[in-house]
Amino acid sequence: MSYEDVQKVWMSGRLVDFADARIHAFAHVLHYGSAMFEGARVYKTRQGSAAFRIDEHIKRMYDSCKVYRMEIPYSREQFRDAIFETVRANNFDECYIRPLVYRGVGALGVNPFRSPVEVLIAVWRWGKYLGDEALDQGVDVCVSSWNRMAPNTFPAMAKATGNYLNSALIKMEAIVNGYTEGIALDNAGRISEGSGENIFLVYGGKLLTPPLSGTILPGITRDSVMTLARDAGYTVVEQQIAREMLYLADEIFFTGTAVELTPIRSVDRITVGTGKRGPVTERLQKDFFALLKGEAEDRYGWLTPVPVEARV
Repeated sequence: MSYEDVQKVWMSGRLVDFADARIHAFAHVLHYGSAMFEGARVYKTRQGSAAFRIDEHIKRMYDSCKVYRMEIPYSREQFRDAIFETVRANNFDECYIRPLVYRGVGALGVNPFRSPVEVLIAVWRWGKYLGDEALDQGVDVCVSSWNRMAPNTFPAMAKATGNYLNSALIKMEAIVNGYTEGIALDNAGRISEGSGENIFLVYGGKLLTPPLSGTILPGITRDSVMTLARDAGYTVVEQQIAREMLYLADEIFFTGTAVELTPIRSVDRITVGTGKRGPVTERLQKDFFALLKGEAEDRYGWLTPVPVEARV
């Protein structure tokens, strides 16, 4: 990850230089984590640069804000135009997109209503989240001692910045113990998700993934993979999954905007399957990346070309 070639950041209606993209020390978000965010990507396809499922990402942003009673002061069309404006301003043909909706300077205190809702959009070049070899070789993970939030504590379906303190605990624990990533269980001890990824298992000839009720984020890549898998003839089941199935599964992989589709080769130092990327994972990777590179037909309408110039 590098920010060296980032030139502009979009902040509340205008582009500012990277060095000037600042949030005030008294902003509510700094003290109370009152922000929602998204992670999306622009890919360089054979037909030109295109954003992957950008409207679904924007919808999830608005949904997250609705849960937290934050009214975004822009229409969804304006929000999308601002994203593309930021991509163009930085001259990126492919990049990661990070919109952030946050509470600015108002009155400090838990009550957020007196702090205005502000928006920023940042873009940067971000390669393979878990390493360049991870897509082929897989990664070694552990089951974290930290659980995901229990129902009716924090809304897992909202992509809120504060939720990711839990993610940081999971990630740090994994790293200091020699793993690349951690898998969290829910409050009932069933599989939930990684620190920033959804999870799939191949078990009994079926593709299994935890349900939305398993305190997971409704991942857009997760949804994409389920669609691709069903079209490829696989049976996809959303169900509660016991921890021990991680040790018995034939294949396991993560999905997410940053991680894309990355296989897991061991859990708690127990080898998954043959210890390398399995055939189901490989097939789904092939279909996923062929679409993203423009090598396969965009039969779902998931790619939105980045406009060459701003809308008049």
